[in-house]
Amino acid sequence: MGKSTQPLLKRCKSLGINPVVMGYTKESKRNQKDVRRKKSEYGIQLNEKQKVRFIYGVMEKQFHKYYVMATKKDGITGEMLLQILESRLDNVVYRLGFAKTRKQARQMVNHGHVTLNGSKVTIPSYLVKVGDVISIKENSGIKKLIAANADTVVPAWLEADKDNFTGKVIALATKSDLDYEVKENLIVEYYSK
Repeated sequence: MGKSTQPLLKRCKSLGINPVVMGYTKESKRNQKDVRRKKSEYGIQLNEKQKVRFIYGVMEKQFHKYYVMATKKDGITGEMLLQILESRLDNVVYRLGFAKTRKQARQMVNHGHVTLNGSKVTIPSYLVKVGDVISIKENSGIKKLIAANADTVVPAWLEADKDNFTGKVIALATKSDLDYEVKENLIVEYYSK
């Protein structure tokens, strides 16, 4: 699997993302010149797509697959795409406050620390459904790390029981549940060409 080796803060600045959205608290101290170039319509659409891909840590092939899934669902395609991305297991683990970043949540799932409805799932891209119960394995040593994240705000579409290290999906995410600005219509325009 490919991965980005570009420094996170540099990538956040180029895409116009606040590092807090990614789960990081520090900001760049560098004084970089603001180069103002007028972007083409295609460049604006590409930037928006790259921003969302970077936030969720999804590669292009899988992101396009999610877009095709979103076009087949009833509703607005852009909002369905965001709903699919929010429904990924690694994102849900991050949103429940069990991990500081989505990368850490992905690693927790990969290493088998997370169970879904009582059975171990090691696929970070698994799409959760309403009623699914996500929990951390009983004998997992990762619980000490999670206890440090106790102050995380859980979105309304999830229900968390941090004392028992469990969470439940009570609804699917909507655009209003996101903690960053996104113009999903630009992503739809990008792929509909």
